[in-house]
Amino acid sequence: MTFRKPTLSAVALVLSLGLVMSVMPAGAKDGEKKEIKEKLAALPQEYQLWVESVQILISKDELKAFLELEKDYQRDAFIERFWRSRDPYPQTPRNELQDRWMARVEEAMTLFGNLAEDRPRILLLNGIPTARILINCTELWPAEVWYYQRAENLGSEMALIFYQRGGLGAYRIFYPGAGLGDLVKFPGSDPWSSIQMCRQSHIDALGGAFSLMNKVGAMGFMTMVAELMDTPESPSGEWVSSFNAYSTEMPDDAETFPAVVEIEYPGRHQNRTVTQGVISVDKSAAQVSELSDIGASYNFIATGEIIRDDRLFDSFRYQYNLPASQLKTETIPLVFERYLRPGEYELALRIDDLNAEKSHRVLLELDVPRVEHLRPPEPSDPETARLLAEANAAISSGDNTIKIVQPGGRYQTGMLRIDTMTTGKDIHSVDFVLDGHEQLIKRVPPFTVELDLGSLPRMRTLTAIARDAQGIEVARDQKEINAGAHRFDARLVEPRSNRQYQRSLRAEAQIEVPDGGAVERVEFYLNETLVSTLFQEPWTQPIFLDSDGELAYVRVVAYRPDGNYAEDTVFVNAPDYMENLEVQFVELYITVLDKAKHPVLGLEQETFSVLEDEAAQEIRRFDRVTNLPIHAAILLDISASMEGSLDMAQRAALEFFQENLTPKDRAALMTFNDHPNLAVKFTNELGDLAGGLAGLKAERGTALFDSVVFSLYYFNGIKGQRALIILSDGKDEHSRFTYEDTLEYARRAGVAIYAIGLGLNKKSGDAKKKLTHLTEETGGRSFFVEAADQLPRIYSAIQEELRSRYYIAYQSTNTAEDDEFRFIQVNVAGKDLKAKTLRGYYP
Repeated sequence: MTFRKPTLSAVALVLSLGLVMSVMPAGAKDGEKKEIKEKLAALPQEYQLWVESVQILISKDELKAFLELEKDYQRDAFIERFWRSRDPYPQTPRNELQDRWMARVEEAMTLFGNLAEDRPRILLLNGIPTARILINCTELWPAEVWYYQRAENLGSEMALIFYQRGGLGAYRIFYPGAGLGDLVKFPGSDPWSSIQMCRQSHIDALGGAFSLMNKVGAMGFMTMVAELMDTPESPSGEWVSSFNAYSTEMPDDAETFPAVVEIEYPGRHQNRTVTQGVISVDKSAAQVSELSDIGASYNFIATGEIIRDDRLFDSFRYQYNLPASQLKTETIPLVFERYLRPGEYELALRIDDLNAEKSHRVLLELDVPRVEHLRPPEPSDPETARLLAEANAAISSGDNTIKIVQPGGRYQTGMLRIDTMTTGKDIHSVDFVLDGHEQLIKRVPPFTVELDLGSLPRMRTLTAIARDAQGIEVARDQKEINAGAHRFDARLVEPRSNRQYQRSLRAEAQIEVPDGGAVERVEFYLNETLVSTLFQEPWTQPIFLDSDGELAYVRVVAYRPDGNYAEDTVFVNAPDYMENLEVQFVELYITVLDKAKHPVLGLEQETFSVLEDEAAQEIRRFDRVTNLPIHAAILLDISASMEGSLDMAQRAALEFFQENLTPKDRAALMTFNDHPNLAVKFTNELGDLAGGLAGLKAERGTALFDSVVFSLYYFNGIKGQRALIILSDGKDEHSRFTYEDTLEYARRAGVAIYAIGLGLNKKSGDAKKKLTHLTEETGGRSFFVEAADQLPRIYSAIQEELRSRYYIAYQSTNTAEDDEFRFIQVNVAGKDLKAKTLRGYYP
């Protein structure tokens, strides 16, 4: 805690007079009030002080959750999460709000000795005033004049008078409607005459405050004070629910079941010991669910807290979904892993049987050793030990590593040198593989490679494989070149496609998220069966195989909180001819239009059929996506020819953002004339988008094709529904990229392009043709209008299409290793119905 502690009497005063009532649930009964008061009083003093310091910020649900906690380490973890949920800039190492707030708490306690009255509340919410004048006049009650040049909650000039009527108790705000007599000790017929008996500096301060109050009037002043005192909106209560979900506490009346928990230390990962927990549940003590998509299954959640030096060091949560048909043992093995430094810890572990609605809780002392070499697992059940032995053999010590150095610059084309960094003594050579094709084997350091990336900034996959003197792989790394700022990727580093597995394997994923991004959960699948769900690193999980050595595949899917996801698949026990097989999973977003070009909803999967290069494909996933998040960007032409239309175009774009942006959507703004410019990054803030549209000036020429490529590049790394809306009134004049370059890049990007041609005349036939072709190839649509006042109608039509789409995914039957464009055709049964999606893709 970094604030000055008030005296115990001040704490008692705040808790008894202010805090309990300020956070009391609306309509709370006397019994509830008494319970809250008792729980506050029972808290250790430092936590009473913390509750006092955040009484303005904390919500009723947050306070209730905090008061339910029984351990100090849980309270410390809650406080950390409380501030993290309010961090305005989570991508920075500091929490600016927490630092600012606690500094103001310390200032308020220094000045006033409490946080309960009007003065500290105003200071906490609006900062230290520009000027603070203490009024010590024998004719007046003790008073203070505060002047804000720009109050934070108000955003404008403001003056306040606080006074202590009777010279005792709390200071209160003076409201002009009450009359000046409230400030005067002995008010007569003319209170102002008493004020004029004070020293001149006090008269000036009070007079200036009265003047500002009179400008807004009594009602206006009351409204402004209400805004100054307005409590900040609390973040979503989801974080409290998530925090509670990680608690290992059990209700006193919870039903229990027996289980055995054993801790193994099978290896190390760099300087940490792999700490593996094996939870063994007898089948007779568990309940099977028949409601699962996979048939009969056992379903558990394991929640753990690791405590070190009386503080929460780590917390974790695993969900297990185990098909009953796969379990050949009499016990159900549930495995979790943490990477811990050698030392002493406490482990609190709770296991919930979701089907039986029973729980098991255990407290264990951990003495984590330093491990140099792989150790065989030694759980009490010999069959579980045999199963884990094969999976644990893949644990890497992390001594030998290779890391591809990400090249700098906005995007990469032409010849490019790529460097790597290596550690360990066993690396004797490095294979460089670009998009699945071997480029070079480097046998001496430095391990670098020069690549020809071509003229377009395509996304390329570079893999570096480090081998020892016998040619055995000891480390690898993979990087996406030209991945963009939004790269979200999931990659399985274990299992390996070129290895055979009999009874079990180790699944290990590397998850890459954009700066400041977070992973909500990671799911591991064996074939199409969900095996386990992890909610925090390390993303590792032993998986037991159905049958010895049979062909199978492991899939990992990582999800972000906004619903965006990334996945990877690896085939195991595959014959030699399948070792390099690429599984192409193709996702389509489809709009179905009727004869009048209106979107058609309510169609079923059976209505659709998909062809790839004229070969029928099996639809593996189907959904209606009316509410799926959308990433949409407007590419706005601000060249000189737009001078007469730019104002209306700006207003129409802003209206599009205002009317169509939902909380889950993200929008961006690009502008262009003879070069493109990213005006506003993807955001959900309307104010940022409005600011990007303000102050634009129409000037210079038109580089349309360069700007389209630039905009599509910005979408790299984003999955799901994506749309680029182009508004331009002229043909391309200054681009480095040709139309053919742009078309190829658009085909590879997979972003639906909507083009609005504004005021294109009969001489612009070629420009219209190119825009129309570009939109049709990507599943979008083109519009040509004479005047800018028609833009709102066009934007409305685009939004209607984006909210009326179908999602279809299929696994391509084409296993050829080439880079040829593959044509897609989607047919829909029904008279006069037309399915519109991208025309194809590059594998």
